[in-house]
Amino acid sequence: MQINLISDTVTKPSNEMINFMINCKVGDDVFKEDPTVNKLEKKVSDMFGMDHALFFPSGTMANQTAINILTSPGDQLICSKYAHVYNYEGGGVSFNSGVSCKLIDKPRGLFNYSDVEAAINPPDFYHSPKTSLVCVENTTNKGGGACWDLDEIKKIKETCIENNLKFHLDGARIWNACVESGYDYSDFGKLFDTISVCLSKGLGCPVGSVLIFKEKYLKKTMKIRKILGGGMRQSGYLAACGLYALENNIQKLHQDHVRAREISNLLRKLYFVEEVYPVETNIIIFKNKEQFSTKDFINFMNHNGVQLIGMGDNKLRLVTHLDYTSDHHEKFMNLLSEIHSDNLLK
Repeated sequence: MQINLISDTVTKPSNEMINFMINCKVGDDVFKEDPTVNKLEKKVSDMFGMDHALFFPSGTMANQTAINILTSPGDQLICSKYAHVYNYEGGGVSFNSGVSCKLIDKPRGLFNYSDVEAAINPPDFYHSPKTSLVCVENTTNKGGGACWDLDEIKKIKETCIENNLKFHLDGARIWNACVESGYDYSDFGKLFDTISVCLSKGLGCPVGSVLIFKEKYLKKTMKIRKILGGGMRQSGYLAACGLYALENNIQKLHQDHVRAREISNLLRKLYFVEEVYPVETNIIIFKNKEQFSTKDFINFMNHNGVQLIGMGDNKLRLVTHLDYTSDHHEKFMNLLSEIHSDNLLK
């Protein structure tokens, strides 16, 4: 039995999803003639109560397109120092849009409106870049799957309005956030200029993200997607997976969250674990005590068929997901208990 806890991006399409995919109708989406892509885009935009949506091959491309349409070269955006758009998109903010980042250093990738206010450059001070955009990420990836409080987002939105700033949500795991918090997707659609959502993480699709946005951004969004190479032809086969996932897999995320909490509760009891960071959704980050190597822990797990990765600083990350089954969970919990009872880490 092989278990992969590296990320929820490792999920694979189910047989039911594949059957749904191969029976869909397709066309040329570059000409907006793929009925399945059109249906997915309409469904997602309606879920969030926004005007339009476009299907993208990746979340990185969706985020980079949003940043490009909301800024001008030389501008600066505000985000967490843990943000995906800053850490894990290949420097695309500067490469694609000529934009720099002002980083907010707060725990778990969360911050408040006063942090945003403090990060805004004076608009009449020409020595500094013009602040034009705020990006938040929900749930936070490097922050351990933390969920944003909607009231805090509303306060940040007010700050954006007062300072003429645009507002983007990297909602790669917004599905997890809404399942856990009970918020409606439209609660977020009312607050942001653009929202990216991922279909290929916990929802189990092979490929794809969707960028949702207001009417005035339609033409430029299509243009930038084309420039970045995101215009696809018969992509309805991929979009069909998204339609299937939205109908069948969202509520399954709750089980991922339950299992993540069970793992975190056990980790807190183990002799070699120094700290387990708060777990709200499907991401567990924990830190081993200094004398216990994460390399030894990873090697033990790999030897027993479990894949996971370290984060540096003696930290490890585990991510539960659709393909992490009850049998996988039982085996992994037993392995953790075995390490503890047999004192296997020296």
